[in-house]
Amino acid sequence: MQPQRRRDAEENAEGTRITFLKSNFFSASVSASLRLCGCILLPLILLVAPNGCGHAGLPTVSMQIGGTPFTLEMATTPSEQITGLMHRDHLDPDKGMIFIFPNIALQNFWNHDVSFPLDLIFLDQNGKVVSIKRMEKFSDLNISSDVPAKYAIELNAGTAAEVGIKTGDLLSIPSQAAGAAGR
Repeated sequence: MQPQRRRDAEENAEGTRITFLKSNFFSASVSASLRLCGCILLPLILLVAPNGCGHAGLPTVSMQIGGTPFTLEMATTPSEQITGLMHRDHLDPDKGMIFIFPNIALQNFWNHDVSFPLDLIFLDQNGKVVSIKRMEKFSDLNISSDVPAKYAIELNAGTAAEVGIKTGDLLSIPSQAAGAAGR
């Protein structure tokens, strides 16, 4: 049995009449293939899509900040640190990211492609808060630690004040984070 064909005509934007053959068999098989791919790919995409916090593969660590528990993703490689929290639509209130640098140095950040404002807490090698900054959403403005820092923690904007963190406070760096630079 041959697939049924029919002649269809359409006009393009310039008003030119375009005639083409259309195969019901081809359309049906392509449509079925696309549905099958959608059934397989959509769940996979949703499984790995960024959400409140959780890029696939980034390890997390629990950390008390101002007496409040947070789950922080650990960004230890240059690639993870460049990406940071970009391309996410929100950050859950009890989540964040800790950047663990191999060297103590001035650290610079921006909030490029991040759709929400953030607090940025810079810490020295002992966990002492050396500065706290705010980054506005989608900002390419360079934000510096002002003094050398070993760690930086990103939380939702306003969280540092909410949990009572200020410059000079001492935070306990979890051992998993302290030994994770450059994994």
